[in-house]
Amino acid sequence: MSLPAPKLSHQSLQQAAHWYVQLQEEPVPAHLQQQWQLWLDQHGDHQAAWHYVQRVGQRFAPLLEDGGAAGRVLHQPQRFSRRAGLKTLLVLGASSMLGWQAWRGAPLTGWTADLSTGIGESRHTRLADGSQLWLGAQSAIDLDFTAQARVVHLRFGEMLVDTAHDPRRPFFVDTAQGRMQALGTRFAVCQQGDLTRLNVYAGAVEVCTALGGERRIVQAGQRVDFNAQAIAASGPAQSTGQSWVDHRLNAEDMPLAQLLHTLGRYRHGHLGWHPSVAQLSVMGAFPLDDTDRALALLQAALPVRVQRLTPWWVSVEPA
Repeated sequence: MSLPAPKLSHQSLQQAAHWYVQLQEEPVPAHLQQQWQLWLDQHGDHQAAWHYVQRVGQRFAPLLEDGGAAGRVLHQPQRFSRRAGLKTLLVLGASSMLGWQAWRGAPLTGWTADLSTGIGESRHTRLADGSQLWLGAQSAIDLDFTAQARVVHLRFGEMLVDTAHDPRRPFFVDTAQGRMQALGTRFAVCQQGDLTRLNVYAGAVEVCTALGGERRIVQAGQRVDFNAQAIAASGPAQSTGQSWVDHRLNAEDMPLAQLLHTLGRYRHGHLGWHPSVAQLSVMGAFPLDDTDRALALLQAALPVRVQRLTPWWVSVEPA
């Protein structure tokens, strides 16, 4: 994914990426390969991180084969010892597949969705009832329109919807955390880990949590986050929920990690960040159709530096 592989530390991922770059030399010096093998054997996280970096690099190798060492497929370091190979398989298990699918922008649950988007792709569609729906990058929905109700299930990602009036069929949006009923409205829904974020721009939306059963009506101009048990205190609606439709990310006192998470859905490769910069507050407008420029703007405005180990491995570090 554009995001780091799950359950892997930033340090392990960065170390693996540095090793990847060093081991592009052909032939690989024996001492360097020995040092890499020692590092690999130190911890299961190292093996999982190495596997992740290899998969990302190999995916981009055909695109960058004329771009020098950074674009070549790695050959020598793939020669794991039997012990290292078995340990890697045990450590990775299902999580490696999930991490790889997430990086590619095609999570496993999105393959069968009614509508889905990939990295950097957004989609606008007019639904059968006349409602308009915009789907953000790396997002997927299912549609269930019947004579009794109109239901959109957001599997992952984000969406903006402008609902058509139909008093006989209520309009619902479901996420893993709960159900939202549109009360004649324009609103945005974003799934963020174990939370759903709702921004209401017109009309109102009633929220009901999936497990707790808590209910609340959210009015135009308000925003709430909720999980399966409870709804957080409301705040002012943020334009970021709909600015992406115009290929722009409006950040209003947004944590840097959240902004980078979104940028990562609009660029190929790995975009990571050091934990110490995750909570830096960001204000401004950032282009989603030119994420390199967005990163340059961040570097100019914040005490951070953008580290590019390869064209497809980028990390935001403390300045």
